Amino acid sequence: MATLCRPAVAVPEHVITMEQTLDLARELHGGHPQLDLVLRLIGNTGVRTRHLIQPIEETLAHPGFTARNALYETQAKARVPTVVRQALHHAELTVRDIDMIVYVSCTGFMMPSLTAWLINSMGFRPETRQLPIAQLGCAAGGAAINRAHDFCTAYPRANVLIVSCEFCSLCYQPTDLGVGSLLSNGLFGDAVAAAVVRGDGGTGVRLACNGSHLVPNTEDWISYGVRDTGFHFLLDKRVPGTMAMLAPAMCAMAEPFGWDASGLDFYIVHAGGPRILDDLGQFLDLPSEMFRYSRATLTERGNIASAVIFDALDRLFAEGGAVDSARGIIAGFGPGITAEIALGTWAGAQEAEGEGEQAVRQSAMQAA
Repeated sequence: MATLCRPAVAVPEHVITMEQTLDLARELHGGHPQLDLVLRLIGNTGVRTRHLIQPIEETLAHPGFTARNALYETQAKARVPTVVRQALHHAELTVRDIDMIVYVSCTGFMMPSLTAWLINSMGFRPETRQLPIAQLGCAAGGAAINRAHDFCTAYPRANVLIVSCEFCSLCYQPTDLGVGSLLSNGLFGDAVAAAVVRGDGGTGVRLACNGSHLVPNTEDWISYGVRDTGFHFLLDKRVPGTMAMLAPAMCAMAEPFGWDASGLDFYIVHAGGPRILDDLGQFLDLPSEMFRYSRATLTERGNIASAVIFDALDRLFAEGGAVDSARGIIAGFGPGITAEIALGTWAGAQEAEGEGEQAVRQSAMQAA
């Protein structure tokens, strides 16, 4: 069975605090008729710090979409290889062991995808398969895990590298003055992450099954307006209430396997905002503590789009992981409204080694 190994996560060096964000909102939008509401909403996000690829002065400038997209490519090529090497190290693999690269990002555009550059510049085999995912937004981290799981199910001894590159600050639009846009200016941050799904062996989350759920007729709740000035993020005020529709989907997916979505041992979910986590806890009848990894990501790094679930999962690893065979759920939420959900059990080092030894013994017996 495929195992999702420990992710590697990196954030840029430029930091903006909640206090700085609120001061900037007062300075830039002092005459906004709903400024008090905007300040209250930003304050309620719980985001204390965010990391940006540029100093805030340069982030607030808009040199045009061409310059921004060029910066996206430059920064991606500068920052992604480091997390890739670290993720491979965590998985105890090399570039030559990887059979597919899944690249997820919704904050810039490249064609060929960054996957082609990674293969050429880092020594991956030329036959390495490429799967870029660009239009699932924050749900793409979950989708990447699920597509990696599918691939390893079809090719049981294959290994898949997942890369998430999200520079949300490059989507800042100074002329977008709606409440949703101004809230987003205080919510999103930048990050890159990578993780390996091993078809055999490895320590981490042993993936059991996966699924997807689309909430009907919510296509315009989270979207991009693609204009001359780039990507304009559109956020409907109904989005925070989507857990009323997605929590039942999580329960329905777990039920056929005899799992109770309200009784699992760990939860790695996308932290789009505090209400998402609050409502999910309410609908699943879970204490706030069960979402501590996602809350920590939101507090320290903001909403880092598809990279959120990798950052939250890394925090589980940093805490020492879970007990062997502990059951958990990984879920990403994004445009559509779409949920990408995976169920899995924790496989510690000894358990993973035991399975590897068992496979060797079975192969030897078959050969004999």
